[in-house]
Order: sequence, then C-alpha cells, then structure tokens
Amino acid sequence: MKPIKLITGFLTVGVWTLLSRVLGFVRDIMIASSLGAGPVAEAFLVAFSLPNMFRRFFAEGAFNMAFIPIFSKKLENDEDARTFANDAFTGLATVLIAFSTLAIALMPWLVFAMASGFVGDERFELSVAYGRVAFPYILFISLAALLSGVLNSTGRFVAAAAAPVVLNVMFVGALILAETLGWAPGDTLVWTVPLAGIAQLVLVWVAAARAGFRLRFRMPRLTPDLKRLARIAGPAMLAGGVVQINLLIGRQVGSFFDGAIAWLSYADRLYQLPLGVVGIAVGVVLLPELSRRLAAGDETGGREAFNRACEFSLAMTVPAAIALIAIPMPLVSVLFGRGAFEQSDVVATAIAVAIYGAGLPAFVLQKTLQPLYFAREDTRSPFRFAVWSMVVNAAVAIGLAPFIGFAAAALGTTLAGWSMVWQLWSGVRGMGAAASVDDRFRRRGWRILAAALSMGVVLWVAAQLLSGALETPTLRYIALMGLVALGIVSYFGIGHLIGAFRLSEFSRAMKRSNAT
Repeated sequence: MKPIKLITGFLTVGVWTLLSRVLGFVRDIMIASSLGAGPVAEAFLVAFSLPNMFRRFFAEGAFNMAFIPIFSKKLENDEDARTFANDAFTGLATVLIAFSTLAIALMPWLVFAMASGFVGDERFELSVAYGRVAFPYILFISLAALLSGVLNSTGRFVAAAAAPVVLNVMFVGALILAETLGWAPGDTLVWTVPLAGIAQLVLVWVAAARAGFRLRFRMPRLTPDLKRLARIAGPAMLAGGVVQINLLIGRQVGSFFDGAIAWLSYADRLYQLPLGVVGIAVGVVLLPELSRRLAAGDETGGREAFNRACEFSLAMTVPAAIALIAIPMPLVSVLFGRGAFEQSDVVATAIAVAIYGAGLPAFVLQKTLQPLYFAREDTRSPFRFAVWSMVVNAAVAIGLAPFIGFAAAALGTTLAGWSMVWQLWSGVRGMGAAASVDDRFRRRGWRILAAALSMGVVLWVAAQLLSGALETPTLRYIALMGLVALGIVSYFGIGHLIGAFRLSEFSRAMKRSNAT
C-alpha cells in the first residue's frame, strides 16, 4: 500500500468514525432529554453497557487482534482464507450463542456486579429486564466486527467504518418515533439495541459477500487454525481485562469525591473524540497492512507503513493534545457549562481535560505500536506491558488521591498510557527493519511538535482576547468555532511552512477517500 493510499485508508475510517462520534453526542443529548437521570435512564445505561463491555473481549480486542494477522497472511500467501474466515465466523457465533444464553439466565448477577446500588429498588428489576433484551447485541456486533476485519484485510474500509453510524442513526430515529407515537422511550431504546446489531451485521455481511467472502453458519469444527487462533487470542483477552480494571480504578477513585465521576466522564468524552477518530483509523488500517507485508517478507514496505502511521498519528493528535492543554476552559464552558453544570464543575472538568490531553498522543501511539506485535502473532508481550501499566495507574491514582484529589484518576490514566508506549517501543528494538524509524519521520517529528506548540500559543492568546465573547450566551458558540478554525489554520499553515508535512498529501488523500 503506497503512502497516499495508506493515508487515504486512515482518512476514510477517520471521517466515518468522526461522523459516528458526532452522532453519538446527538444521541446522548436526546437520551438525556427523553429519560433525564431517572431510574429508566440508569437501567437502560447499565443494560446497554453490559454487551458493550463483553464485546471488547470477544470481538474488537482479543478476537480481531488474533484473527486479522492470520487471515491477512493467508490472503498474501494465496491460502484458503475463505474457509478459515468461515470457520472463525461459525466458531465465534457458537461461543457467543452459548455465552449469551448463560448471561441472560444469570442477568440478575451481572446487574449486581455492575450496579449493586440498584438492589432493593425499581432500577434493579428494570435493569435485569432491559439487560435480557439488549444482551443479544453482543452476538450481532461481534460477528460484524469479524466481518469488518475481513473487509479491512482486503483494503475495503467504507462499510466497516460506516457500521457504527447505523447504531446512532437508529437510536436517534427510535427516540423521534417514541416522541411522535407516544411510545415509552426506555422500552423503545432497549429494543432498538438488538435491531441495530442486526442492521450492522447485515451491512458488513453484504459488503463482505460482494468482496467474495459470503460467510455462512455451518456445523462448527475445531481446526488447527482455530486452535492457533484461540492460543493467540487468550493473552489479548486478558489484556482487555486489564483495560477494564484500569477503568474501574478510575471510577473507584472518582467515587470518593462528589461530582468527580461526572467531571471525569465529560472530560473523557472530549479527549475520546480525537482518540477515536485517529486511533481507530490507524489501528484498523495498519494491522492488516503490516500482516500482509510481513507475510510477504517485505520489511521495507512494513517499515514504510509503520512510519507513515506514526507520522499521521502525531500530525493529527499532537495539535489536538496541545489544544486540550491550552484552552480547556473555553472548550468545557461552551460545551457543558449550562443549567445545573456550574462554574465549579467547569473548572474541575477543565483540569481533567488538560491532564487527559497530555496523554492523548500516548493513547494513539499505542495503536501504531501494538500492530507490530499482533502482526507477528505476539499478544503475550502487550499483555505483560498492560499489566505493568495497570500497576502504574493504580499507584498514581490511589497514591496521589489524598494529595491532589480526583485529578489523580486522570493523571494515573495519562501516566499509564505513556508507560505502555515506553514498554511497547522498547520491545520493538529486536523486530528488524519494519519496526525502525526512517529519516523522513525523524525530520518531520520535531517539526510536528513545533507547529503544534506554536498553534497552542496562538490559541491561548486568542482565548484571552475572546474571553468576553466566550462568556456571552449569544456569542460563545461563534467564538469557540472561531478559536477552532484559528487553531486549524495556524497549525496547518505553520506546519506546511516549516516542513512538518505537505498539505498536498492530505488533499490528495482526501480526494481518493471521497472517490471510494
């Protein structure tokens, strides 16, 4: 895959992911408007979080990280990739049908594990009922993730990247229907969950069938390839568990400070936007590309793909990180500062945004470094690194909480992210040419940082000059959009002038992306 085509893949996935995240904001605003923060809202959120939590183990994390390298290598070596994909499809479906049946039967215990505070009031029984309706979503979305891996491995990114948009569109549509027809919004939303899963599965199944991979259910069989897949997926599944423990640590620390869970959640929404757009795009495109290159013995091509992915990641996330550090107050104030969200809440959330912003490049660099391991079918090393990062997170979050309060939870997350990057980077030294840094990346890396820091100064000064407008209800949104536009223009302008990148590279990639 040539550099421009590689960047085109990043942009294709990134644009669709951005659309999904924006629609996610719209969805959350509408859910809050319809359900408020009452028992129905809490029951629905717990019920919806259960299949989404487990799908990180079965699909997006462990299974796909193991499946894509094996599948990509079979494609590269002209082996029977279609049979392997169908066996994996059937095997995953079999496991998930059994798991879903068990989970539905044990739903009261799962709800207790997620929200023991619900016991004794109406929220518990409602969560159990909603959970039993929503949980089959894990089957459909996990199979959709496998089919997305098939599509991504063949260089087809649009359908897989567009699938998450379907969920948010259906949620928005369901809420509109509920309002129009007088349906109970909570019931309408929870029944939309499995229907959205089916719609996402159909979308990628049709796309895969058109690409020559018409996967069907058949009698499961435990082939040598599936045994190999299970051996590789095991450590990746454990690593996914470590991520969940990290999230739990943050919630537990935050729970000791009034309002901290909300502050951290709103801050998380802000930094997750660039992380999702860039990180998901890089991870989705890079892993199959590296796997194909290494299978073909193309170390030079693998090095090119790795370096361009790192370059693209830094070019997109370093300015976002600097912006989150430079102007967190205007961002939080304009987006969330209204109604019951008081000025003290804005200040606290802005502190968390700035701390998370400092870790943003690390979170995305993980997405570029991990494929070097996964492409070699090494999931054990990232698991070991994740365990040590978890120790860092726990030590910082718990150890510093008595001294710096809720901010310790955000700081623990950020330092754990950089700890993970350091371990991943140290571990790639013996991997050969494909894992080495080339001259172009060395030339451009420091220039990207210089352009982003310059942009940060421009944003900070502009925010001071626009402080009055940012606090005026009728002008605050225009002022914030002006700040964002100024940041974009200054960053890309300075970056182009000092050679951090060429604007023509992005414009050519965008044209190719639109053409696809």
